[in-house]
Amino acid sequence: MKRWLLAFSAVAVVALVGYTGFARNSAATPAAPPPPHTAKVAKGTLTATEDVDGTLGFGDPVTVNGRLPGTVTGLPAAGATVRRGEAMYRADGRPVVLFYAAAPFYRTLKPGDKGEDVTAFEANLAALGYKGFTADDSYTGATADAVRDWQHDLGLPETGTVELGRVVVAPDVVRVGEVKAHLGDNAAGPILRWTGATRLVTVQLDVTEQRLAAVGAPASVRLPDDTVADGRISAIGAVATASVQNNQTKVTVDVTVSIADQARLATFDAAPVKVTLVAQQRENVLTVPVSALVALSEGGYGLQLIDGPGTRTVAVQTGLFASGRVEVSGPGLAEGQTVGVAG
Repeated sequence: MKRWLLAFSAVAVVALVGYTGFARNSAATPAAPPPPHTAKVAKGTLTATEDVDGTLGFGDPVTVNGRLPGTVTGLPAAGATVRRGEAMYRADGRPVVLFYAAAPFYRTLKPGDKGEDVTAFEANLAALGYKGFTADDSYTGATADAVRDWQHDLGLPETGTVELGRVVVAPDVVRVGEVKAHLGDNAAGPILRWTGATRLVTVQLDVTEQRLAAVGAPASVRLPDDTVADGRISAIGAVATASVQNNQTKVTVDVTVSIADQARLATFDAAPVKVTLVAQQRENVLTVPVSALVALSEGGYGLQLIDGPGTRTVAVQTGLFASGRVEVSGPGLAEGQTVGVAG
């Protein structure tokens, strides 16, 4: 009996000694140190972009074909700007004038006429400062009187009617591109080509990448000298065009990027450019550097959150990746927290 008690005591002593040693070892083990590199959890807008090729210019040219008989007696210089009420060219010494309208005039305008062309003509006449008539869709005697005043100022016969071909229309101010006619040519033929007066960028965007384009979306344009100009998508073509490149068919749509600050374009009238389009954007989200993600043994990703002298790993859901950062979400995750990142 005593031997058994003695043996039990010895076992108890060994066990106690073992426990004491374990406790000492546990107390001596320091907490895991924080990673040598850290970053903050940020909150804001994350934007993914893609670069595409574009062309800086003044847009597609439009040809002016003379409708009046006679001889070309005056032409503008290439690069000249023409505004409402100014002469585009001269035939038999008389001006052919620019008005702003969406559709060309197709008939001689005279008292009694009604229609959208009358509305457009009278709106231009009023914009030039002529009065005494109502700008509507009816060409009245009062309109004819205002037309006579206009004709007098231009040095035209004061007939009160507007002959077909006396007015050329464009949506806004134009820039003369190629001058096709020469002085002395027949006035009833190609005279010149015009474009818009404002420089813009055209992108032939592959139809598979149309997700990148939305009217009103921001875009940035990098010029050959590395200057960057801010722009916005102002138009997307409704017609797709097919072309063959390296024996492969490519289908594209034209995307127009407008540049508000034309001074940023310096002296470039035409140039190949790089256009950065927004592929995807997430607003008001938490983000961290991509290098902060750690792979979890159970799958997915986590972050090393730094709490005081130590760290703890928390699982997170990832969203958009862009510009070296990633959208993250998860319980307890908040703006301003410190996370470890790979060195």
